Amino acid sequence: MALPSYEPMLAKPGSLPVAGEWAYEMKWDGVRALAYVEDRAVRLISRNHKDITVAYTELLMLGGAVGGHDVVLDGEIVAFDASGRPSFGALQPRMHQRNPVKIAELVRSVPVTFMLFDLLHIDAVSAAGLPYTDRRLLLEETVTPGARWQVPVWFRGAGTEAVEASKSLGLEGVVAKRLGSPYRPGQRSADWTKVKNFKNQEVIICGWKPGEGRRAGMIGSLLLGVHDESGRLVFAGHVGTGFTERALADLGARLRPLERPDPSVLGVPPEHARGAHWVEPVMVGEVRYAEWTADGRIRHPSWRGLREDKGPEDVRISQAS
Repeated sequence: MALPSYEPMLAKPGSLPVAGEWAYEMKWDGVRALAYVEDRAVRLISRNHKDITVAYTELLMLGGAVGGHDVVLDGEIVAFDASGRPSFGALQPRMHQRNPVKIAELVRSVPVTFMLFDLLHIDAVSAAGLPYTDRRLLLEETVTPGARWQVPVWFRGAGTEAVEASKSLGLEGVVAKRLGSPYRPGQRSADWTKVKNFKNQEVIICGWKPGEGRRAGMIGSLLLGVHDESGRLVFAGHVGTGFTERALADLGARLRPLERPDPSVLGVPPEHARGAHWVEPVMVGEVRYAEWTADGRIRHPSWRGLREDKGPEDVRISQAS
């Protein structure tokens, strides 16, 4: 019997819970994926339902590490930098590559690790309705850790200590999960609360400004938009830092075919509109930032990379947390 399809459960942004019984997991700076293992064959499906198996061939051996069961697993695909910390920037070339020869090179130079944190289905039985603690136990009993996949430890009832540990390790934060809660496919639930050490915001690329000096002939900055509470695409500022030359070249190649004569985004100030190249608002990225200004701009953003696992319809101001 074929495994059923699942939607990933999503966490709500918030602060550390003050009541109830909770588990705390590290928040990994990677790409969310569900792994479907059937007859030892592995399929990796992104949050926006794309089959990304070909991009992460080193994870195919996971099929032999689940005790012969057919399972659906949830987790985060992570790449590490030279200091051994999760790096979304390091993951970028893996996310976008589909050429088998280049993927084979990247497997050697930028290997990924699949951080598994939930089990949704095993053989003919759904585990989604079980409480968190039972699903975690089932996950730990089913999956044998390997070189390219792990089942990270979780902490019980020690939220402050977990946050401090995440900071000392340079991680993005923690996710608090209610011990007795089921897995809620496709829902964003307060039963999972993400507590971030940094503020990140998903953004839509609406245009770009040409560079000067060392960036002459390249992109100098990206013009950003987000959807407001009414669903309108509004200007959110610009970002000109955090790019590698490779990233700028890749963005230039991707944005050129998307050019349009006028802006799709509302509220662009004249100083940002002058000399701008406008594009169709279909590409999603992510920035790290200091705060939102009173006039609805992102202050001091730094580019983190493209988010091909997200669609522009998902990008809203309320995600700024």
